[in-house]
Amino acid sequence: MAVALEDADAVVSQSRFAELVGISQPAVSDLIGRGTLSRGATLGTWLLEYCGNLREQAAGRASAGDLDLIQERAALAREQRIKIEMVNAQTRKQLAPVALLEKVLAKVGRQIATKLEAVPVQIKRRSTNLTAEDIDLITEEITKARNLAAAITLDELEDGPVGDSEGDFEGP
Repeated sequence: MAVALEDADAVVSQSRFAELVGISQPAVSDLIGRGTLSRGATLGTWLLEYCGNLREQAAGRASAGDLDLIQERAALAREQRIKIEMVNAQTRKQLAPVALLEKVLAKVGRQIATKLEAVPVQIKRRSTNLTAEDIDLITEEITKARNLAAAITLDELEDGPVGDSEGDFEGP
C-alpha cells in the first residue's frame, strides 16, 4: 500500500516510511534508535529529518564510520546542559562539594562523639542503682556505636533501612 504525501501530518508505520524512501524497516528502526528520526513523529517530520540526515551525510558532516558529528554535537550539548544543571543546583543549595560535606560531617561527628563520651559519667551521677559493670557495658556500647559511625563509607550508607539498630537487615 503506497503512502500519499497528503498524509504528511499523519503518523505512519516504520514499514510504510521505509517503502516511501526506499530503505528497509530495520533501517528506519535504526534511525529512530540513533535519534535521527523522532519516535512517534508524523510522516512530514520524518521526511524532513531523513532528508536533513542525508544532506549532513552528503556534506561529510556525518559518516557511517566512527565519528558522527551530529551525535557528537548532541553529546556535547547534553554534557553542557548537565553542567549548567549542576551549577544551578549548587546555586540553589541542592548540591554541595564533597569536601564541604566531609568537613560538615566530621564536625558533627566530633560534636556527637563528645556528647556520647559524657553519657556514662552522667548516668553514673544520676543513678545509684547501676554497678561499675553496668557503666562499663554502657561505655563499651557507646564506643562500638561511635567507632561504627566513624568508620562508615559512602558505599555502606545504603545498607539498611532507617531504624535498623541491630544492623541485621538483609535487604529485599
